[in-house]
Amino acid sequence: MSLSRDAFPPCRFAAVSLLAGTVWLTACAASLPSSRPSAMSPTAHAAISAARARSNAAIAAHDTAAIALEWMPDIHVVSSTSTQTAGADANARSMAGAFARRSDTKWVRNTTRIRVFDAWQVASEEGEWIGTWTDADGPVRITGTYLAQWRNTNGTWRIQAEVFVPVACEGGAYCRQHP
Repeated sequence: MSLSRDAFPPCRFAAVSLLAGTVWLTACAASLPSSRPSAMSPTAHAAISAARARSNAAIAAHDTAAIALEWMPDIHVVSSTSTQTAGADANARSMAGAFARRSDTKWVRNTTRIRVFDAWQVASEEGEWIGTWTDADGPVRITGTYLAQWRNTNGTWRIQAEVFVPVACEGGAYCRQHP
């Protein structure tokens, strides 16, 4: 006795097909653990968190040399004003210029999630950032979100790229039009 598709009502056939497909997909996904990002690769997560803390401390100290230690030499940054700067030296010069223009500049990055793709030794860091300083017409406070790509080379996690997106700005002419 052979069973054909006609032997099953359409709904029952669809349910059996769906169940078989789900089982197959689940088995395939389980067999490829290295191809999925890990939510918590403990060593990578700790290393990236420590590097972000060092970066925040260096920014607070306006120490561009220490900031640059956390970057890959070919880092690419898209700032909140959409300025794109490539390379560690150029980014350090850009930050030094901002610190010189506004001596009370503070930028803080607060990590909300780190995801690691162990197979390729890359990670994404998502978070929120706050920038504050005083302009001639008063204090400025700008906030937003960021995404950083980290790469592990020779056992050290460094920032490959960062993108900063502003979501709010308060105070002064700086906030009233795109700088």
